[in-house]
Amino acid sequence: MSDAETLFERIIAGEIPSDKVYEDATTYAFRDIAPQARVHVLVVPKKRYRNVGELAAADPQLLADVALAARKVAEIEGIAESGYRVVFNTDGDAGQTVFHVHAHVLGGEQLGHFGR
Repeated sequence: MSDAETLFERIIAGEIPSDKVYEDATTYAFRDIAPQARVHVLVVPKKRYRNVGELAAADPQLLADVALAARKVAEIEGIAESGYRVVFNTDGDAGQTVFHVHAHVLGGEQLGHFGR
């Protein structure tokens, strides 16, 4: 992994503005700038790992923290009862463009199916 800061590290540090939804000791959640649903929030661990597989292998507790933060975001956004989707894109073919693992929390409307 490169030592260069990722976009998300700069957002977490407050160097780049974001619309924060939730923050705790290990995660930071903010609205996606190109939402794919009425609710589209990114949940980012404050410690950088490239993707969800790397995170799961290195720090299962931090992965659990991300999942719990996703649930908290759903509660804050009022979609916990109606349903929401949590997505991790892993590498290029899946559409990952920022190589700092992040969960997409999507909801607030009926969501379509995955893939093609």
